[in-house]
Amino acid sequence: MVQRRLFNDDDALPLNRADVKVALKAANQDWANIDPSIMGTLLERGTDPSKRSQLGMHYTDPEKIMMIVNPVVIEPLLREWEGVKADLTSEIGKSKSAKTPGARTAAFNRGRELKTGFIERLKAYRILDPACGSGNFLYLGLKALKDIEHRVNTECETLGLPRGFPVVGPENVLGIEINSFAAELARVSVWIGEIQWMREHGFDASRDPILKPLDTIQRHDALLNDDGTEYEWPPADAIIGNPPFLGDKRMLAGLGEPNVERLRRVFSHRRPGGADLVMYWFTKAAEQLAQRHSRVGFVATQSVRRGASNEVLKAVVRKGRIFSAYEDEEWTVDGADVRVSVICFDAAEEGPATLNGLTVPVIHADLTASAANISLARRLSTNTSAFIGDQKTGPFDVDGDVARTWIRLPLNPNGLSNSAVLRPWANGNDLVGRHAGKWIIDFGVDMSEANAALFEAPFQHVEKYVRSQRIGLREIRADKSWWLHQRPRPEMRRMLTKMNRYIATPRVSKHRVFAWVAASVLPDSRLVAIARDDDTSFGLLHSKPHEIWTLRLGGWHGVGNDPQYTPSLGFETFPFPEGLTPNIPPADYASDPRAIAIAAAAKRLDELRENWLNPADLVRRVPEVVAGYPDRILPVDDNAALVLKKRTLTNLYNERPSWLDHAHRDLDAAVASAYGWTDWGAGLADDVILERLFQLNQERAAGQ
Repeated sequence: MVQRRLFNDDDALPLNRADVKVALKAANQDWANIDPSIMGTLLERGTDPSKRSQLGMHYTDPEKIMMIVNPVVIEPLLREWEGVKADLTSEIGKSKSAKTPGARTAAFNRGRELKTGFIERLKAYRILDPACGSGNFLYLGLKALKDIEHRVNTECETLGLPRGFPVVGPENVLGIEINSFAAELARVSVWIGEIQWMREHGFDASRDPILKPLDTIQRHDALLNDDGTEYEWPPADAIIGNPPFLGDKRMLAGLGEPNVERLRRVFSHRRPGGADLVMYWFTKAAEQLAQRHSRVGFVATQSVRRGASNEVLKAVVRKGRIFSAYEDEEWTVDGADVRVSVICFDAAEEGPATLNGLTVPVIHADLTASAANISLARRLSTNTSAFIGDQKTGPFDVDGDVARTWIRLPLNPNGLSNSAVLRPWANGNDLVGRHAGKWIIDFGVDMSEANAALFEAPFQHVEKYVRSQRIGLREIRADKSWWLHQRPRPEMRRMLTKMNRYIATPRVSKHRVFAWVAASVLPDSRLVAIARDDDTSFGLLHSKPHEIWTLRLGGWHGVGNDPQYTPSLGFETFPFPEGLTPNIPPADYASDPRAIAIAAAAKRLDELRENWLNPADLVRRVPEVVAGYPDRILPVDDNAALVLKKRTLTNLYNERPSWLDHAHRDLDAAVASAYGWTDWGAGLADDVILERLFQLNQERAAGQ
């Protein structure tokens, strides 16, 4: 079956009088200099009303694309040309100084052959975009090749060599695109770019027909064939583009369960579980590097710097190198601004590298260039007391007043109060802002439906509001227990029941802050709970060494590009001072002078913050209806309520008043002393601190 394309038939559109007027008005405009890279946006907005407001949907500005095209295509080809030109210039010089006509002719011919050889190199050069969309990367890649060819011809002409007709054209760019409409737009964009370039440089453009078929851009799934086997990319000298952004956990909804299962099966031995969809493109590109000494440049989600996605980059670095990267850039995807990483890599083992536009000796897999490659930090067996909080999956949370009303109800048929399945609840916003006063219905880890139903009011709420959301979800627990939280974190619960309080930090927040939380409060999955209840542990976690370690190892998330805290990276790899590690009971180091100093500074920091957050003259503390639950902190009047609304940890650390800064300095000095860093007062650079911590991590890991 012949694929139907935009210009391969003469079908007329059914236009009414108004449509004809619009068409005539458009036809009378001068379209000669339209930017081809915006064609996809204009046409898609015209055909899909739901996307007319998304001006950036298919448009990535040339400056961003050139962050890849420059290092991957232009710079290496120009370096190659400079070497050829030096030899060519030498031969042309010999042709002018040779003593015999034969020698002059021979030298001239050798120079001409050098030029011809490089032009043939450009003619055979192929740029592949394996997720080309409407062709923006291909258009600019083709333009770059044609500009290089033009430069070669011009510089050779000044040396006395004949100028040739351009041989680089649309056939130099290869594309793969699953959407047939986008693939056709890519062909049109590339042809328009070709015609514009030819006209701008004084050459006649093709006219019969104006737009020829361009079979080098294929409509196809870039990863799989229809029969579920792997799709093979065509060989290319440069592989560039912006593959689709889709997190591992969202792939089922985005691609469909059958496609995801086939994809994971085909790549099961070459890509780690949990990596984002974009990493499949990285995996395939890395495998093609050796075919033609290719270079690769892709846009990726920032998660590429951490976790499962980063394992793919680690494999790239083991076999080659990252030679250019931007770790944190604004990008436009489907009309929304996101933060991305731009990564260019090849199979070479050495050579110049640039990170964020600056020359560096090496770029590590986590897109840093420090002497300590902490992307290789290993988990430590001593650090097993940090947990992502309870993941409820459904509206189990209720307003505090509702919970208190249920607690005041008569005992249930099982003779128990509803307080047995109701407890205060906290998420990330509660920690860095004012607590919203939410409680949560919690039937524990394994309570049966029959026993849960005996708690009448809470169960009726869950049955009415949660069940409909949970039934049918793939993510539901395997036993279909919709009345239980999806991931209740039994090990976390077991450890927290042994203490009166624990340390918590948001998984994503503008500032890396830690706070005490009563053990009766259930932490949400947006919190990380650390099962330690001593001030020394609190101080170590809130110190500068731990902060910069987690900032380097953690990712960045959201519109605010806020740092993430992940137990497996930020906590489990962190080398605490010897003798103060999380596997040691606090009582065992209670008399250690180092621990005492850290605890005193940490306790002082917490007291000062609490006094600022909840001044005694602005709040009243009301005992909860359940003994042992933390007191309610309420404003004394409306004016106090207005003041307290702004008293949050986020606002406090935004302002960072002098008293807070001094408290942190005292804490940091105590922690540095615990490490034995006598030069702390001189002001250690972050990279020096990281190097020391990384060395400790490696020594501890080796001894496990």
